[in-house]
Amino acid sequence: MNIKALAARLEHLESRLAIETLISAYANAFDVMNRDLLQQIWHVDSTLDLPGFGAAGSRDDIMSMAEQSWRQMPHMHHWMANPLIQIEGDSANGTVAANCLFHDVEQGPVQVSGLYHDRFERRDGQWKFVSRRFELHYLTPLKEWVPILGSERFQVGS
Repeated sequence: MNIKALAARLEHLESRLAIETLISAYANAFDVMNRDLLQQIWHVDSTLDLPGFGAAGSRDDIMSMAEQSWRQMPHMHHWMANPLIQIEGDSANGTVAANCLFHDVEQGPVQVSGLYHDRFERRDGQWKFVSRRFELHYLTPLKEWVPILGSERFQVGS
């Protein structure tokens, strides 16, 4: 294998790792209410569409929407799985499955499942989200679900 081909493979792997890190950072930022981390993963002109939860047309709007979500659902747990990512130069598209457990202040515990449809761009050497759209598969109230163990930070009502 020549050096040019090896360099291209390495760049592809580094890009994929950077994109998978963005996907994980999104889940972690929402789950621990980390405003700084959430802000870092979006380009300024990015969009977020979460049918049933809200839509945002810029990074500032995304941050406002997140803060509203944190007031409505102070306990979130996202699990992201099965990322399929296609990278072409400085652009990429992907899908990732999501299963989420939320404690909504009005509905109580709910489980949400679906598929994220993502677009990413590398600008000034950094990969970030350009758009993220959630395809809701189901939202299920978990009326009888009550955690019996866990850290105090994640107990319902804390």
